[in-house]
Amino acid sequence: MLLAIDTSTPQMGIALYDGARLLAEHSWLSQARHTVELAPSVQQTLARAGLSLAQMNAIGVAIGPGSFTSLRVGLSFVKGIAQALNLPLIGIDTLSIVAAAQPLQDLPLVCLLPAGRGRHAVSWYRASAEGWQASGAAQVNTISALSQALAQETLLAGDLTASERSLLLQNPLVKLASPALSARRPGILAELAYRLWQKGETADPASLAPLYLHIGDPIPADSSQP
Repeated sequence: MLLAIDTSTPQMGIALYDGARLLAEHSWLSQARHTVELAPSVQQTLARAGLSLAQMNAIGVAIGPGSFTSLRVGLSFVKGIAQALNLPLIGIDTLSIVAAAQPLQDLPLVCLLPAGRGRHAVSWYRASAEGWQASGAAQVNTISALSQALAQETLLAGDLTASERSLLLQNPLVKLASPALSARRPGILAELAYRLWQKGETADPASLAPLYLHIGDPIPADSSQP
């Protein structure tokens, strides 16, 4: 049984997965209350499924990119459980959770999530026989700069506001995934983590670190931002 936790952004998520069934999945928007909400939500999710932490065999966690504070809350929580119960821990790139939910297409894929100050964390993916594969490390960009940089029809998926979606759709090369497919599902995180766990690809709880974007990266010029 695997417990999956995602606290990368205000969207938080918890899932329970046994390799054949998604036994529980819970997502919600937190108003900067990750520290207060996480432990009770995990306990409630376990209780609804008739399970306990003692019955968990592994833990999957989203490691970013994301909010500095939010990621630290999630990582600290799962590391404590993993070390206390001697459970394997599996870290999953947050944007790969979004990518894994997208149907494979013969198009490049861009996944993104808010990075603050009008910017987004952006990762590019390409389709392969094994699913979507990242084409490089995540970068910081604005919606306008990203749209202007597209050279071919591209599928975009991620946490976008209505105004950001409207701006992107002004570019005929943009193909937007639906809001439902763009949401980070903890069930997807659980599946990705379970596969790695079965392959023996686990992390040392003491050394697993969140993926932060370089805070010194310049903000791309964007005339639409104040």
